[in-house]
Amino acid sequence: MAIKRIFLSLLLAGLAASGLAQTAPTAPIEAPDALVARLAKDITDAVKADKGLAAGDADKVATLIDTKIIPFINFPRMTASSVGPTWRSATSDQQKRLQEEFKTLLIRTYAGAVKEVKDQTVIVKPLRMAADDTAVIVRSEVRGKNDPIQLDYRVGKLTDASGTAWKIYDINVLGVWLVETYRGQFAQEINANGIDGLIKLLSEKNKSVKK
Repeated sequence: MAIKRIFLSLLLAGLAASGLAQTAPTAPIEAPDALVARLAKDITDAVKADKGLAAGDADKVATLIDTKIIPFINFPRMTASSVGPTWRSATSDQQKRLQEEFKTLLIRTYAGAVKEVKDQTVIVKPLRMAADDTAVIVRSEVRGKNDPIQLDYRVGKLTDASGTAWKIYDINVLGVWLVETYRGQFAQEINANGIDGLIKLLSEKNKSVKK
């Protein structure tokens, strides 16, 4: 499967309501399925309304992701899970560099995927969850002119300095999980050249995408 489709799914699942992070601690937490449905629409609307985004302008896409998507993704968890067990033995500096390079890789690849956002709509399926659940899978489909694309999201409840909110930490496109895909790729490089080798590989990929 083209990796671009995975990034497209992440874009469509983008969490666009920046005001959520500023909600008062006593305010109700929006349910994860309602969050995905509402904010997926916000992202696609933003792309359709901006010619630069629709054309895949790298700078505009980077700004969109930094301000609208990344704040609502559990990015440290996604990076650590993608790296695998070796993450725990990495130094704090290596972990920081891995997160930076991984984030840049995602952002730069979005520039190509965003061009595919045209007439798609996201249909979120009913979610069953208990009141004390802290992690759920939100299932949905992206529907457009072509066959529907299966999208599942692993969403976890995270409490930090800004409060408590549901955040995405993995995505499944047509049966393939994003983290699992990268974990396999990263493991090969780590086994051959260690953590520094993976950082170098990601850095080189990012530089090539920028050209």
